[in-house]
Amino acid sequence: MNSTVNGRPVIPRTGYIVEFNALWYNALRFTADLVREGGDAHLADSLDAQAEVTAQSFIEVFRNEYGYLLDYVDGNMMDWSVRPNMIFAVAFDYSPLDRVQKKQVLDIVTKELLTPKGLRTLSPKSGGYNPNYVGPQIQRDYAYHQGTAWPWLMGFYMEAYLRIYKMSGLSFVERQLIGLEDELTIHCISSLPELFDGNPPFKGRGAVSFAMNVAEVLRILKLLSKYY
Repeated sequence: MNSTVNGRPVIPRTGYIVEFNALWYNALRFTADLVREGGDAHLADSLDAQAEVTAQSFIEVFRNEYGYLLDYVDGNMMDWSVRPNMIFAVAFDYSPLDRVQKKQVLDIVTKELLTPKGLRTLSPKSGGYNPNYVGPQIQRDYAYHQGTAWPWLMGFYMEAYLRIYKMSGLSFVERQLIGLEDELTIHCISSLPELFDGNPPFKGRGAVSFAMNVAEVLRILKLLSKYY
């Protein structure tokens, strides 16, 4: 969420941020397993105990009655925007969510954010939706994370999808990749552009080649190879 206009962020995110706290939980569990393998059971148990507290707080703070995760919470301020940042809590190896909660988050992302070219940065149902990355710089800055679709986010979405559906999800993931394969000869040969408009026809915008997008597609292809 790094776009700014006149020195101010287009999307100010303060307080508790959903993906940061998902990363913190993942780090606690990962480190606990690591030090337990190294023989320090006492430290591992301490980290696991902290992770349990973190998981409970995560659900209390971020999960709402509609089954998806708030983007950030700052005191009494709760951002109800449907954004892709919550997909990380489903995709990571260690998640504070149980399987039912993960599926609810995945279902919302699939319904409101998924496009053939990546995940929208904001749902069309949320206020401020701006899907077209066009016009002068200031106009593009306002659209950058307000509805445009980013291919690199698809990597974490697909990983989350496979965590829920496993083998039965392979054909769906492969079909999603086809939508990106079509782009490899349109912009920069054998690469993907920076982002796409969030509405049809999902025109590629920004830089003609974007390493994060390419890297995530390659990572998902490697992940898929483990199933065959």
